[in-house]
Amino acid sequence: MKLKGEKQESSDYNEGSNGKITLLLALVSLISAFGSSFQYGYNVSVINSPAPYMQDFYNQTYFHRNGVPMDSGFQTLLWSLTVSMYPLGGFFGSLMVWPLVNNCGRKGTLLINNIFSIAAAILMGTSELAKTFEVIILSRVIMGIYAGLASNVVPMFLGEMSPKNLRGAIGVVPQLFITLGILVAQILGLNSILGNAEGWPVLLGLTGIPSLIQLLILPFFPESPRYLLIQKGNEEQARQALQKLRGWDDVDDEIEEMRKEDQSEKEEGHFSVFSLCTFRGLRWQLISIIVMMMGQQLSGVNAVFYYADRIFQSAGVDSNNVQYVTVSIGAINVVMTLLAVFIVESLGRRILLLAGFGLCCVSCAVLTLALNLQATVSWMSYLSIVCVIVYIIGHAIGASPIPFVMITEMFLQSSRPAAFMVGGSVHWLCNFTVGLVFLYMEAGLGPYSFLIFCAICLATIVYIFFIVPETKNKTFMEINRIMAKRNKVEIQEDEEKLEDFHTVPGGQAEKKAISSSEL
Repeated sequence: MKLKGEKQESSDYNEGSNGKITLLLALVSLISAFGSSFQYGYNVSVINSPAPYMQDFYNQTYFHRNGVPMDSGFQTLLWSLTVSMYPLGGFFGSLMVWPLVNNCGRKGTLLINNIFSIAAAILMGTSELAKTFEVIILSRVIMGIYAGLASNVVPMFLGEMSPKNLRGAIGVVPQLFITLGILVAQILGLNSILGNAEGWPVLLGLTGIPSLIQLLILPFFPESPRYLLIQKGNEEQARQALQKLRGWDDVDDEIEEMRKEDQSEKEEGHFSVFSLCTFRGLRWQLISIIVMMMGQQLSGVNAVFYYADRIFQSAGVDSNNVQYVTVSIGAINVVMTLLAVFIVESLGRRILLLAGFGLCCVSCAVLTLALNLQATVSWMSYLSIVCVIVYIIGHAIGASPIPFVMITEMFLQSSRPAAFMVGGSVHWLCNFTVGLVFLYMEAGLGPYSFLIFCAICLATIVYIFFIVPETKNKTFMEINRIMAKRNKVEIQEDEEKLEDFHTVPGGQAEKKAISSSEL
């Protein structure tokens, strides 16, 4: 949707010359994603390979203290806590997003967040010397808090710094580094490298290095221009930041677009989570991010990785070589996410979401059939492998990276922190729930548990098809107008003003037109 007169020229300008990636924009994307998102992925899989050696350490420590071996039930409980405290910490971290990014800024929050990672890395790296397994469990909570903040703040930070026609590609970069973190943890966790009795403390402690690098380098990069102008009211600093990021001095059009966004939100101020949940003008945006985040985590990605080892073993892969096959799956995940970076701006968000969840849906359905028949039909085990690979591809191109991009794009500056807090909380709660419930599902339903994931993928596809709009190459205000129609909120504008917010009797906030021009 284009505005009249100067606004038409502004939009044409943005579509043209503004859409280039400068060295500074590339560097800030890489540093923030490597220093934060990378560690989210690294800590997802870092304890998988050394698990037997870490459990032995738990048992030996308990024996030295008490003189008797640890009860198997208690050991299972401790290991379950070690695994599950990470997503639970992620939930707590998500709850901290709104107050931190509003008070400390996007860059400031990332810098503060490094303290959690460095502290946890030191505790985990020295846990064997200190002969205490409790600090490992505590450190997993701390790393979870770190990951909960990083998984929300990095997409927000990069999305606000990017020109509109590169916002999707740069928005996928954090997910690319998450998959890189998973892959690096899988490689370093090989038995021949650090996944052994001597190397596991080093493997856990390495997570502090990216944070240290980010802590030293990120201060030299600019803060989000939108945060500086709209939330801090400092147009001069915002202009300087934009000039550095774009590589030229003429940034008047983007400054003007930010002013209009600021003007449109003056009346209601910053959204809290409660006001976000009760505001009619953002109803469908909120429902959309909740559905996409639930679909992302409840679509069975953890279950597919859980089943992957036994699927490959049933196809004849030697048990000693399964770890290398797991690394190859991690590599496929990275390559397909890298592909998403390059195709998201040409194909758009909707197509990648629909194609990604569609591939996951079909893979889960066929995988159920293949796992049930592989005992009687010899080639079914190979079909299972194909299903796993297709599923990973589907999740990597759509279900994993795009929902976080959509949160950035579907909300304006005042509501974006609260939206990330809600979306991040749903993300981590669903992650935690799947971790708790899946083993019981697998025990009760076996391969048929994938039919539940298939149904969730299908429901997510239907919702996206009918409700979620395409946001490719649109300004935040243009996306806001598209969603306003779905929310049945009237927005009108003229050349001077966009819209104003008033509170009508009954307490419901509504957008009121203040001009007679039509959209």
